[in-house]
Amino acid sequence: MSLLEAVLMGLIQGVTEFLPVSSSGHLALFQIAFDLDEVGLLFDCLLHLGTLIAVFAVYYKDIWKMICAGFAIIGDFFANVGVAFSHMSGNKEKPYRRVISNSYRKFVMLVIVSTIPTGIIGIVASDLIEYASTVLIVPGICLIITSFLLFIADRCKEGSKTPKHVTYTNAFVIGMCQGVATMPGISRSGTTITACLLSGFDRKFAVKYSFIMSIPAILGSLVLQLFKLDNVQLDANQWMYYGIGTAVAAIVGYICIKIMLYVVRQKKYTIFSIYCLIVGIISIAVFFIV
Repeated sequence: MSLLEAVLMGLIQGVTEFLPVSSSGHLALFQIAFDLDEVGLLFDCLLHLGTLIAVFAVYYKDIWKMICAGFAIIGDFFANVGVAFSHMSGNKEKPYRRVISNSYRKFVMLVIVSTIPTGIIGIVASDLIEYASTVLIVPGICLIITSFLLFIADRCKEGSKTPKHVTYTNAFVIGMCQGVATMPGISRSGTTITACLLSGFDRKFAVKYSFIMSIPAILGSLVLQLFKLDNVQLDANQWMYYGIGTAVAAIVGYICIKIMLYVVRQKKYTIFSIYCLIVGIISIAVFFIV
């Protein structure tokens, strides 16, 4: 893989991971178009790591508060276990602590609930997803599905749900949508944000929830991919190219998250819907022609 190809793939990953046009679909199309069979799991992992860094850079304050809230939840859980044992021994004076006592604790639990179906679907369908990335018609069909979802997103009624009002059922359904969006061509951000909007989320919170809930999903995917890695032997130039591609994905991803905040608030999904429809139709046509 050349430096130019590494930069282009980093650019594609950074743009399409957060703009609602499917990073996996565009990377698959790019690799098929330029016959980049040698691009392996390691570079794919690094590209996703780059976009993960972008999420942390934009939402580091929220993520830090969620980490603190997560440890507080664990602490209160074990404290309640102690209270339960105290009650069993006859001491009824100690009250139980309220575990989900603020918005950030609720946010943590919602992300955990969303991650469960995503993880199950990702593991069960991993072979299908890997095969689908090598067949041009699949990303094409999935991009058309994405186009339809984005068309719906712009026409959703204004919601007002924040963590306090979001139900765990909402979170589970959104997690299922994220799991389905592992198919190449179905935009993860587009699918989950649409699901959030249909569930009545506030538009700004829908974007934040979509991107923060991607963190455990991306980390889980990275762990699974790392287990599949054989002994990777790269020369110094290749490592440099991989590093540059990762940096490009991170920088462009950061910019695109900021763009998405504007796009969702201003209901500008239609242009992406048209783009996905056009690319999807072209991909399907090329599959049958070539």
